[in-house]
Amino acid sequence: MNFMQWLNSLDELLFEILSWVIFFPITLWRIIRHPLSMMAYAEAQLALPEDDQYGDALSPPIFLVLSLLLAQALELTLVGTNAIVRSRHGLASLVDDNTSLLLLRLILFGIFPLLMATRLVRKRGVGLDRKALKPPFYAQCYLAAPFALTLGIGGTMMTQPWDRVRIAGLAVMVVALLAYGIVQTRWFAVQLDVPPGRAFIHASFGMVESIVIAMGVAWLFTL
Repeated sequence: MNFMQWLNSLDELLFEILSWVIFFPITLWRIIRHPLSMMAYAEAQLALPEDDQYGDALSPPIFLVLSLLLAQALELTLVGTNAIVRSRHGLASLVDDNTSLLLLRLILFGIFPLLMATRLVRKRGVGLDRKALKPPFYAQCYLAAPFALTLGIGGTMMTQPWDRVRIAGLAVMVVALLAYGIVQTRWFAVQLDVPPGRAFIHASFGMVESIVIAMGVAWLFTL
């Protein structure tokens, strides 16, 4: 790669990163307003040529990463260094800076879209492979991102010394769980063409499974 090619690559990278400042709030707002439509959008975009995908929004995985980064930045500002980063015991010793902490959080919250997408593929009765899993996984990343961001904000609020702020933080987390569960129920109902009651069961099992596994993984880093 010669110098001019390197400059052109740098130019494209810089534009892409700076465009996140514009498209992150746009994508977030669209998901909050029309979550099911954006989940369908996430899947439909994968059918387009790679250069044409997600032209007016952030791609789902990038949106999830940036949401976790924003939540972590808020925690770092208001609370300081996370206890896992400070710890040097057991698996926590592998998380020795904010970058590795972000990676851990990405794994934890990535469990939710992965398991939800896996459940959908299995209930459809088709073979579980990357081709079948990728579209619902991308759709679920759009839903997991604001869920993770809201939980992060609520969790940070609960670490503050004021009772009212802690109570408000708990309320934020409860609302996040309820909203996440409601949209998941609607998503399963549409995707599987089943009654709301059955969709609620699928969503509930998926959420419980995801929470248990995520908490189990997180627990290993607190020993």
